[in-house]
Amino acid sequence: MAESTDGGVYPRGIKLGVDVGTVRVGVAICDPDGILATPFKTVARDSKKNSDVRVVVKHAAELPAVQIFVGLPRTMKGEERASADMAVSYAGLLADELQRVGLDIPVSLVDERLSTVTAHRNLHEAGMSSRNHRKVVDQVAAAGILQHAIDMQKARGTDVGRRVQAPAQSEKPSSAPTLRAASGSEPDSSTRGLQL
Repeated sequence: MAESTDGGVYPRGIKLGVDVGTVRVGVAICDPDGILATPFKTVARDSKKNSDVRVVVKHAAELPAVQIFVGLPRTMKGEERASADMAVSYAGLLADELQRVGLDIPVSLVDERLSTVTAHRNLHEAGMSSRNHRKVVDQVAAAGILQHAIDMQKARGTDVGRRVQAPAQSEKPSSAPTLRAASGSEPDSSTRGLQL
């Protein structure tokens, strides 16, 4: 981990936020100082060949990104359902592809309750017709996920989210990704709430 400009311990540099859907994947980026997350790109989801995963990794390499946050959808009660399983799986695919191409970019899952709902509301308030939302809503949701993560990093002075590890080389590719909490992000299970 690099030291941030304000003395905290978390990576400084361009970061990506990823909003995973069944049809599209939204990607957002932030400036190197982690001040503002902005919509970046919408990629068509390819669950058979995972070409979208390679596109996200390619952008991470070109920017170059120092960290990737994948939104983890939860119910308002904090429960994880099928969409959360999809996000965890996608984060594992990203970590695996990053490892495969030799990039040491950490991937973490962060809570994204209501990010898409908020994105639709923001687009509506900005005067965009509902018909045009589909083109950009995923990247706007990704920007919300990323902004939440970088704001938490600054507020806590430490890294946040649950780190996703690529399966070990000796394991089968279908192995589930390993998750671990970032330092200070989940003190105990009773305080999980919106802390991811």
